[in-house]
Amino acid sequence: MNLNAVLSEKGYIFPAFDIEKVKAASVKEPEWLHFGAGNLFRAFPAVLQQGLIERGLSGKGITVCEEFDGEIIEKAYTPFGNQHLSVTLGADGSCVKRVVASVAEAFTASGNYQRLAEICASPALKIISLTVTEKGYQSRNLIELIAKLCRERYSAGGEPIALLSLDNCSKNGDVLKAAIAAIAEEWKDGGFCDYLNDSRRVSFPLSMIDKITPRPSEEVAAMLERDGFPHREIFKTAKNTHIAAFVNAESAQYLAIEDKFPNGRPPLEREGVIFCDRETVDRIEAMKVRTALNPLHTAMSIFARLFGYGYVYEAMRDGGIKGFITKLGHDELMPMAVNPGVIDPSAFMDEVINERFPNPYIPDMPQRILCDTSQKMPVRFGETLKAYAEKSPERLSDLTLIPLVIAGWLRYLKGEDDAGNPIELSPDPLLGELKGLSADEILAREDIFGINILACPLAEKVKGMLGEMSAGKGAVRAVFERTATGAFTVKTAFSF
Repeated sequence: MNLNAVLSEKGYIFPAFDIEKVKAASVKEPEWLHFGAGNLFRAFPAVLQQGLIERGLSGKGITVCEEFDGEIIEKAYTPFGNQHLSVTLGADGSCVKRVVASVAEAFTASGNYQRLAEICASPALKIISLTVTEKGYQSRNLIELIAKLCRERYSAGGEPIALLSLDNCSKNGDVLKAAIAAIAEEWKDGGFCDYLNDSRRVSFPLSMIDKITPRPSEEVAAMLERDGFPHREIFKTAKNTHIAAFVNAESAQYLAIEDKFPNGRPPLEREGVIFCDRETVDRIEAMKVRTALNPLHTAMSIFARLFGYGYVYEAMRDGGIKGFITKLGHDELMPMAVNPGVIDPSAFMDEVINERFPNPYIPDMPQRILCDTSQKMPVRFGETLKAYAEKSPERLSDLTLIPLVIAGWLRYLKGEDDAGNPIELSPDPLLGELKGLSADEILAREDIFGINILACPLAEKVKGMLGEMSAGKGAVRAVFERTATGAFTVKTAFSF
């Protein structure tokens, strides 16, 4: 049986180019090196590059290196010749199944430094990009590795290069530059530091990336198995990465990048990428992560876990949750929103609330969204709180829904849902520390909230909500419903 023929009849799309020819050209003169072999890369950048190859706009693939979790390469790349199946799930029930073959090489960082050094010394290399999540920029091993590779390029002649962060953290390019520069300064190599700081030779473009990409889903695996796709197994690595031969993601996607590539770049605008100036990317990123998506994601997920929902789309069928994030977004986040001009914040938010989050075909889980929440709070809510404090301090004390989110998160940290059942808390680098702190101690942490909440007018409100939420079974829902309708008042003074 010709498996490709069988799957083609079921609508699977196969690469329309000579895979081996592209691989050979990419190995000989690599143009794009990427760190972070996980699901977002496979669902988005890898698919964009495949589109360029199929249009004849590029003859090169991407070299992928995984520094954190080598099992990803072992389980999801090597057995399949670096190909994977991208499953795009539309809110209308549409499903696009595309075999992606744009990865030319894939390997772990361990044991492959010489190959990485060769790639980074190549004059043809245009981009070193990353999807390593916010905490990846705090990894000494990863950042030192990239700094060493930049020094290899400097020593080989100092050809230009763009280091492109594709992670959801504020001013991601600046974060990457600062992390690498800190390592470089330790080496006391003035010439190399000058190279890194010369934007004509080394750039760190800002970017905003947006595509909901949950873990591989058992429901999607079962669908593929019915089609005859032979690789339905989902692996969980020792480092808690969920990976498979396929990746499932939503159809909506946005990518805006500061157009600053000193050695050139692929024409990704032909695949829908927005290239613009630094200020516009900064505004788009601020609009998304502070207002129109990320804070809504976090807020929804906190209460989804407390109310026992396993999937995002299930939580969005709860009228209280949907109404709450709608009100939160439009009433308390939008007044401090940044308008980027090229994307309308209100329209973007309405798409998020009414189409993207409720998409029943995207098996995204609140547990995934709540990973590393302590690292996300400063941007997702702290920036808005700081904006109120600076621009409209008289309105800060009137906020009720952002305090509800904060109180809900503190209640979630108890590890118990609203029915009294134990829940497993999502991984967070501060989780062990936070469990040993009082509410007052947490609320005073400016590194978590952007401001010292304990010293601002919201303290009494947050503590009052938390106290009532902790009163017993069903207490979270009672406070949630009163607050979401604007009826919350602090009934009792609580101390913690």
